[in-house]
Amino acid sequence: MPISVNRQSSRYQILKRSRNLRWNAVDATVPARIDLCDSPEDAALALQQIVSSGLRPTVRSGNHCYEDFAVNNPGGALLDLSLHTASHAPGGDSRLYISAGKSLGDTYNDLYKRYGLTIPAGTCPTVGAGGHISGGGYGLLSRLQGLTCDWVSAVDILTVDAQRKVIARRVDKKTDPDLFRACRGAGGGSFGVITGFLFDKLPPAPIEVARAAISFDWASMTEARFVAILTTYGNYWATRGQDPDTWGMFSVFPLSHSSSGSFGMTVQFCNPDGTCNDLKALDEFLDLFEPCNPTPALPGVPEKNANPQPCAASRSKTRLPWIDATTGRGGGGNNNSQRAKYKSSYMKRNFTIPEAKSFYKHLTREMPGVDLRGSLVAVDSYGGATNRPELAAETAICQRASIMKLQFQSYWARKEQDAGRLQWMKDFFADVYSPAPYPDERYEGCYINYPDIDMLEHKNWPQLYYGTGDLYPVLQSVKRRYDPNDIFHHAMSVKA
Repeated sequence: MPISVNRQSSRYQILKRSRNLRWNAVDATVPARIDLCDSPEDAALALQQIVSSGLRPTVRSGNHCYEDFAVNNPGGALLDLSLHTASHAPGGDSRLYISAGKSLGDTYNDLYKRYGLTIPAGTCPTVGAGGHISGGGYGLLSRLQGLTCDWVSAVDILTVDAQRKVIARRVDKKTDPDLFRACRGAGGGSFGVITGFLFDKLPPAPIEVARAAISFDWASMTEARFVAILTTYGNYWATRGQDPDTWGMFSVFPLSHSSSGSFGMTVQFCNPDGTCNDLKALDEFLDLFEPCNPTPALPGVPEKNANPQPCAASRSKTRLPWIDATTGRGGGGNNNSQRAKYKSSYMKRNFTIPEAKSFYKHLTREMPGVDLRGSLVAVDSYGGATNRPELAAETAICQRASIMKLQFQSYWARKEQDAGRLQWMKDFFADVYSPAPYPDERYEGCYINYPDIDMLEHKNWPQLYYGTGDLYPVLQSVKRRYDPNDIFHHAMSVKA
């Protein structure tokens, strides 16, 4: 039976919390109760009770939604799947199974210890599989192995029909294929309650990885040097990074605000066979940043000094078992006690010089009364096995040509800093993209797992997340068919 926690319970104040503290103080928007479910059967029972009572359901697994889509449900019911962590599919199905409430950290451990397999998912171990996989989650192995949703063979989902009856479905390429496609990348909260994912096969876990890091001091940074570093980085992924022998390399480049004192990148690498027996590609990449002014990637970037000094304040490289590197990495941004804001973009080309200069301007910007420490843009490498165009028609991820994926982030503690932090990020994003990265020859829009309600200001905001082709109309058709009463909705859900 589901566990129902109402406002009179001593647990309610804790269980209603959002990871983003910006949403925790608005008591008028919180749900009337929280239903915790540890099985698909419990979830179906709880959902039917919620719907029959005329309440609005919202759903969460790992509680990592960047906006308030799960916790902003005044008088409704929050369906919490975090207790549903089973390792085997219901109904006796022998296929590999990941339950929606299972965290990524537990998923990595479980798949590795049972089968020596993995999923190419994210770095934050507390993220729930339900939202991550359904929204097209990616991670350090995605250039080598693609997206986790690319590997999904079937999805267990609860939908609500026109008579408000809950229907348990197992969807795949033959049974409800349109809904199956939507569950592989369109994000959560639009069509039903996903309870689990089934896989006919998964990729083998690497044996080992090499982990490298480079840091740069802001104190000695100039605009010209910053532009050279950023365009050298982008140029690599646009050129050499297209070669399959580099697909085992994934770089996260957090460009921290100058108030932090430094910024730097981390790189994980393994050969396609899952070993680190040949590190030439990694060393080649790291060597690009050894001179103080890297070899310019674009016309107009200053040439190297005659006697260049090392650009990096520090550089390190280690080699360790993959499972240790994966389960020992915190990742995923800051801790759970932060107010936060996020934006995203996919880039198909290297940074232009004006773009790089805009990054420098806003990362060195000072705003009276606003402490911008904890503000950054993480420039992740992308491409490789994620860029398989044929999978755009099978999944709800249309972004299959990008070389980098950016996440604008800011973390702070005090409510009085909200306005300044939000303004800094809004100005930064609009200055770079004028005003948004609509799909064209340079950009592929935004990432639905990094939802940003600011994008609703744009009339054609669905194009930012679902492209300019037929994907969004397909998703609208799925919405009309499987959720005719719009039971599942939030500010950025698919609109019929």
